[in-house]
Amino acid sequence: MKIEVRNNNVEKALRLMKKKMKTSGVFQELKDRQYYKKPSEVKREKAKERMVNLKKAQKLRRNFL
Repeated sequence: MKIEVRNNNVEKALRLMKKKMKTSGVFQELKDRQYYKKPSEVKREKAKERMVNLKKAQKLRRNFL
């Protein structure tokens, strides 16, 4: 990942870096690896996330039509 600092504006470059890291999933990966999770727990969380995404997609389709 490459961030360019323009006009010595380090604060703006840091914000941009944090935004890119968040969208790429680096922060979530760090959070997930901080503690050990049992495989069954990981499986349950992924299923829960899939259901949330499915419901979101269905809601958008209903509102679109």
